[in-house]
Formats: sequence, C-alpha cells, structure tokens
Amino acid sequence: MDNNPHFIAELKYLKTEDGGRKTAAKSGYRPQVQFDFEKMSTSGSQKFVDKEIVFPGESVLAEITLLSPQFFEYKLKVGMQFNFHEGPIIVGSGKILELKDEKLIAVI
Repeated sequence: MDNNPHFIAELKYLKTEDGGRKTAAKSGYRPQVQFDFEKMSTSGSQKFVDKEIVFPGESVLAEITLLSPQFFEYKLKVGMQFNFHEGPIIVGSGKILELKDEKLIAVI
C-alpha cells in the first residue's frame, strides 16, 4: 500500500448500539471503503490525525490511503461521502475534506 494518503476525511464511527464496532479502532485500521456510485469497495488504511484510538460514537480526522486507488481515478471530489465497513456491517461514515492525489479528482 502507498505510504502517501489519497485524501483527508472526517470519519464518524457508529455507536455500538447502532451496529458499530464493539471495540475502539486504532490508527492504521483498514476497513473496506465504499462510495455510493461504486458497488466495489476497497480496503483503506485510516491514519488518525491527532489521535491514536477512536471509540464507538466518536468522530476523527484521518488520512486515508486506498489499497486500489485506480478504481477511483477521476471520480472523487471534496464533500463526497462514503461508508466504511467490516464485511457486510457498516461501522461508520466519512466525508472527504481534501484530495491529496490529483489522479482521483473528478473530471467535470
């Protein structure tokens, strides 16, 4: 996996009672990332900014590095939302705040 983040996002982890993780997530956590326009998901490493651990129900800024960025070339834009999940269970959502990889920026 590339060491440079593809984008910066604000992440919101679901509370445990809403179906989220039962344990805290550590920086470096690698859930599946899925955007509404794409049926395929890919693993995405989440390196938390200013935190090492995030508990269910918390929000955090994170640098996201996608395992397969080529599937998202010229499709992403600032403000775009996505879900992240473990298997079939959605454990949180995110919103892109800044794109770091020009190849991913949507062509208008």
